[in-house]
Amino acid sequence: MSGPILSASGLNLRFGAVRALDDVAIDIYPGEVVAIVGESGSGKTTLMRTLSGLQAPDSGSVLYTGPDGVTEDIQLMSEAARRRLMRTDWGYVHQNPRDGLRMGVSAGGNVGERLMSVGARHYGDIRKAAIEWLTKVEIDASRIDSMPRTFSGGMQQRLQIARTLVTHPRLVFMDEPTGGLDVSVQAKLLDLIRALVAELGLAVLFVTHDIAAARLLAHRILVMRHGQVVEQGLTDRVLDDPQHPYTQLLVTSVLAA
Repeated sequence: MSGPILSASGLNLRFGAVRALDDVAIDIYPGEVVAIVGESGSGKTTLMRTLSGLQAPDSGSVLYTGPDGVTEDIQLMSEAARRRLMRTDWGYVHQNPRDGLRMGVSAGGNVGERLMSVGARHYGDIRKAAIEWLTKVEIDASRIDSMPRTFSGGMQQRLQIARTLVTHPRLVFMDEPTGGLDVSVQAKLLDLIRALVAELGLAVLFVTHDIAAARLLAHRILVMRHGQVVEQGLTDRVLDDPQHPYTQLLVTSVLAA
């Protein structure tokens, strides 16, 4: 196996008296999906924001190895370099798709904007790629000129995924990508994400409180509580034979639901 695409160690962060991250370490390898699970307030979203450069830790490092093999410390990069990284090698899928879409721009324009940010200029090629990606995420190509506000929540989330993946990022952060959606819509979206991840060979880090979603998508799981990683390992091993009492409680509560 090649080295990790993202490697973090010794991450600590306090918000006043609250220890949001407590000596957290994580490695993410090319082509694998890692889920961070835990109840609200466990630190999982804070960890994702820290790994993606949106939140600076009090201590610790987050190292990213680019396609050229060069490893950089995210916190030492300039703001412009981090923004460029988020446009090219990285992608971010927000829980609320409105945070990841331009609501005043058409569906095709949302996808096209991302392509233009990496240098695409030919209108015909951009529109063709937008149609291909709308179809790929199961949005009818006839909606290419429709505004996102006319879409359902599930369609908006699929559009955000198309906008994020059109540039073929190497690493994608997903924050509760199925949160707030109906159960039937969640299932279809999870199937779509799983198919796209396999097709594109993405590395994905996603935050979820949904154990079923983690089991479906993730190769590995990190279980967080009070800012600490209390258990981690291969998904089936962690969920079928949890060792930590907190993980046992999470799994049992799902089975009892």
